[in-house]
Amino acid sequence: MKTKDKSRKWMWTFLAVLVSLQMYFVWELLAVFVLFAVGFAAIAFAAGSLYMLHRGWALAVDRVADSQHPIMVATRQHIDAMEDVARRPFRRPRSAPAR
Repeated sequence: MKTKDKSRKWMWTFLAVLVSLQMYFVWELLAVFVLFAVGFAAIAFAAGSLYMLHRGWALAVDRVADSQHPIMVATRQHIDAMEDVARRPFRRPRSAPAR
């Protein structure tokens, strides 16, 4: 009878150790999952912030470009003039080659 009680005691101790190890493993997995989720959320927040900054900047540039403010009108006229100058050839047709 004594050996049977000792065997049961060791069996329950062994089972308790197994359960506690399983619980430890589960807690470790949960901790890693939380760390992964926090890291993923931080990266997603950074990417979302950059995207929103980009979209806001693009919207602001579009609004300024479509503006009829005198400074923007003058800027567009100067840009058009620079494009016309850039399209002209450096030398006139039928001119003598440079020596």
